[in-house]
Amino acid sequence: MLTLKELVAKVLDIDKRIINNESSPENIPSWDSFNGLMIVSELETNFNVKFTLEEVVAVRNFKDIKEALERHGIKEGLND
Repeated sequence: MLTLKELVAKVLDIDKRIINNESSPENIPSWDSFNGLMIVSELETNFNVKFTLEEVVAVRNFKDIKEALERHGIKEGLND
């Protein structure tokens, strides 16, 4: 299983070391709408969760992704 940072870095084709809680589509050029959907798909597969449309729309940055996973009971793999 990939960690959250590894998964996001893989989808966005960036170094995981540049990802922080404020990372978002506004400051990562490769985080476009398509890659945003790819992140959702990879998260659901990797962490065996299913997000609602409301959860997906509410995500604004990396911290929001962590919090959504935590609400689904995911604890491992969220921090590096």
